[in-house]
Amino acid sequence: MTDLEAELRGAVRGEVGFDAVSRALTTMDASNYRRVPLGVVAPRDADDVAAVLAVCRERGVPVVPRGGGTSIAGQATGTGVVLDFTRHMNRLLAVDPEARTAVVQPGLVLDRLQEAAAPHGLRFGPDPSTHSRCTLGGMIGNNACGSHSVAWGTTADSVCELDVVTARGERLRLGREWAGAPEGLRALVEGDLARLRTGYPELPRRISGYALDALLPEKGADVARSFCGSEGTLGVLTEAVVRLVEAPRARALAVLGYADESAAAEAASGLLPHRPLTVEGMAADLVPAAASAGLPRGGAWLFVEAGGESAGEARARAQAIVRAADVLDALVVTDPAGQRALWRIREDASGTATRMPDGTEAWPGWEDCAVPPARLGAYLRDFRGLLTDHGLRGTPYGHFGDGCIHVRIDFDLLTAPGVARFRHFSEELAELVVAHGGSLSGEHGDGQARAELLPRMYGPELIALFERAKALWDPDDLLNPGMLVRPAPLDGNLRFSVLPREPVDVAFGYPADGGDFAAAVRRCVGVAKCRTASTAGASVMCPSFRATGEEEHSTRGRARLLHEMLAGEVITDGWRSTEVRDALDLCLSCKGCRSDCPVGVDMATYKAEFLHHHYAGRRRPAAHYSMGWLPRWLHWVTRTRTAGLVNALASVRPLAALAKRLGGIAPERELPRIAPETFSRWWTRRTVEQVRRMTAEWKLRGGPADARHLRDTDGPESADGVTDDVDDMNDTDDTDDTDDDFPPVVALWPDTFTEHFAPEVGKAALKVLEAAGLMVMQPPRFKWKARVEQMPEGEAWGYGANPLASRRSRVCCGLTYLSTGQLDRARAVLRRTLDLLAPFLDPRLERVPAFVVLEPSCAAALRTDLPELLHDDPRAARLAASVVTFAEALERYAPDWTPPVLDRPVTGQTHCHQHAVLGDAPDRRLRAAAGLTGELTGGCCGLAGNFGFEKGHFEVSAACAEERLLPAVRAAAEGTEVLADGFSCRTQLEQLAGVRARHLAQVLAEGLD
Repeated sequence: MTDLEAELRGAVRGEVGFDAVSRALTTMDASNYRRVPLGVVAPRDADDVAAVLAVCRERGVPVVPRGGGTSIAGQATGTGVVLDFTRHMNRLLAVDPEARTAVVQPGLVLDRLQEAAAPHGLRFGPDPSTHSRCTLGGMIGNNACGSHSVAWGTTADSVCELDVVTARGERLRLGREWAGAPEGLRALVEGDLARLRTGYPELPRRISGYALDALLPEKGADVARSFCGSEGTLGVLTEAVVRLVEAPRARALAVLGYADESAAAEAASGLLPHRPLTVEGMAADLVPAAASAGLPRGGAWLFVEAGGESAGEARARAQAIVRAADVLDALVVTDPAGQRALWRIREDASGTATRMPDGTEAWPGWEDCAVPPARLGAYLRDFRGLLTDHGLRGTPYGHFGDGCIHVRIDFDLLTAPGVARFRHFSEELAELVVAHGGSLSGEHGDGQARAELLPRMYGPELIALFERAKALWDPDDLLNPGMLVRPAPLDGNLRFSVLPREPVDVAFGYPADGGDFAAAVRRCVGVAKCRTASTAGASVMCPSFRATGEEEHSTRGRARLLHEMLAGEVITDGWRSTEVRDALDLCLSCKGCRSDCPVGVDMATYKAEFLHHHYAGRRRPAAHYSMGWLPRWLHWVTRTRTAGLVNALASVRPLAALAKRLGGIAPERELPRIAPETFSRWWTRRTVEQVRRMTAEWKLRGGPADARHLRDTDGPESADGVTDDVDDMNDTDDTDDTDDDFPPVVALWPDTFTEHFAPEVGKAALKVLEAAGLMVMQPPRFKWKARVEQMPEGEAWGYGANPLASRRSRVCCGLTYLSTGQLDRARAVLRRTLDLLAPFLDPRLERVPAFVVLEPSCAAALRTDLPELLHDDPRAARLAASVVTFAEALERYAPDWTPPVLDRPVTGQTHCHQHAVLGDAPDRRLRAAAGLTGELTGGCCGLAGNFGFEKGHFEVSAACAEERLLPAVRAAAEGTEVLADGFSCRTQLEQLAGVRARHLAQVLAEGLD
């Protein structure tokens, strides 16, 4: 323990962290910059803040206040002690509906304030796209704005009073008429009134520099307003009184389509006389293909929101805006759910903008310049020209009504020439912004990204005034040094410089990142959507963070630790790191981040990769053997026909407790019962009985004496394999071809959970698929050998299997090996599966049967993990493309089939892998066709395969279930059908709530009766 750490621990009541994890988690914010702090303190109150400042002042150690860590200019990073306000000083202290004010602590997340104000018809005006995780302290420090600033202004417009502690321990209450001003500040301002009246550009989004002009007498000498945007360099905020505004009773969203972004920018300022609530702009480059279908025709759009006392009034105002706008196409949406879906497209732009359409990385740095709104169109044209001159690309979007533009640019920040280009471009762009009468920052502050260039905007005299003001507030330059005055170089401290230059040797292919694991880790830019405290709609990410509230258990936190592991400065033991291992331990591998993270971070894959390297050549946790090898153990139980014995032993409590202890299984869990007969064995027996019955019927009708020509639907267990099947699929002779009269053929995948624990699900699915007119076959169980024969008409090819000469095996997705990071074994299992399916994956075969996978997690593994792990085997991509869910199979291959009408409500949860990888739109359409009404919740059940069964995970697992799934099931009316397609989800419901859930196939099969 260092002397500084020991002194801080003795001085404060909050947590003090000088360990590698605490430091690694705060090396970066959402910017291009990285600085390693000495330690992190989570103060409990203002006394703790004053104590930290006293200790650090005595030792000359810098102090950096930090909120949600979503700053884009680098101002939430530092080399001294970081103050983390999100852990304790995060409360809403009071709401006064009459005065329309609220008293907040700096670590309070904006959405919590909005939720408390909403019942009173009030809200906080500014609302950045990070509203679900940004804090009020950070918003005040950066003078944040958001999409509604055309109506309600910036954070500075919403601040009444601020409690701050100065670097020298003085406690001040800032307000109007010089309230709380440090000694000498008034004299400084009154001595230079002329410069302050003329030195600032006039525009709504001028955030750059110190707002000393707020101290002018005609502006009320508002010290609190002047403090906003000071980026933690003047004092440390401990409490704030903020102003609330009346929220419209109803809203309507007009989406206006234009040919391109310049046309949209030209039109934006003309809409301001209609007093809209928002005028947001974005181009088609930032809109995912799936989302663009819901937008009107055009290459760029303005999102213009109108409010009213009623839905009719709001719609009328939105329609008036449409009539006043010269548009290609327009859409007015009054449905709240529809508006939320459209706004999500805009809010996710901060993440989607980090990738160019071709996958090239793009970075902040010139994220939010602002110009007078009337000049926005001209500025954008000049900006595009400057990009072209430097060979750069970027897609602007943002607050067009305020003239504020966000853009991520494909800077090369990994090489010296690329960094030099970044600097030259930044210098020229600063000149361009100033030439248009703009501000270098229009929302996110200057930080390290732009502070060096402030003299180009303000001139040396005003910059000197900024330095004098800083010296009055903070004579020792203790608070966030290197920001705003005496700034660090804009091309220093770049976070990419510490990463390895050569690709890291990894198992997965990372196709979206050029096979580079470091590039995959760089995907996390820190926008922190994973830190959202509550899920909305179908979203999943990040269940472990919501259960623990700890940064290290968020997707961003884990990505930061992996970044520092690759850097090797804070976390020094690479793949063997216990810090990274422990942070990843509570990752549920739900894959929610793969879809919900705006930049597509896939922490489940990163976790599997890490575990693969971490345990290479080492003994693994017991759970990796007991549950990671689950398919192997269950195979032997089946081979020895001992399911009954195993179940009987598991019902004896002492024996079950011993088994759980040896297997690393949570003692709170009950061991699932193994089915006495596997699904495949039942299916084979059923098939044999069908063949016998058909043979007997043929004999009675005078048919052939034997039925050897009948093909067993189990494929390779028939006498001569399936050579004829494959030949038929490859047949080009139309003379006797009756394929057009044949029903579609699908293969039903016997996943481990359906096979051994829930064969009733497989039986139900088989019944429904056959009722829909599909021919259903089992995947083969013997390795097939290709053969080529020379025929009179040419070369013929096919496959054959000899059950007597080859070893019986089973297809498997390798999920349990993947989730425990046993990638060598997963690779072997998947290659064996590809060998078994070789006849159906041959590139010469025009038609590949669909493989229907009932367990969503197994289907997701085959769709994504298989081609990414076996990226060198073309058969992997072919199989992945042919995997379908139960609902997809019915929709694609039996489009005319009508399911039974059940007419009952449903509840439950969409499987997290289905949400993240597979999509649930076909399931929703199938439920609707069957008369199953109601929506399934989002989130994660918390069991997540082996996760919830592992020792030490039970509490987090249960907390995840209690977030959305269990409350939804408990609130359901009597007679409501509980749906859960995943075995884990059904097990969690049964063990935690005593509720029996069913797969959709079971419900439909029951309806067929």
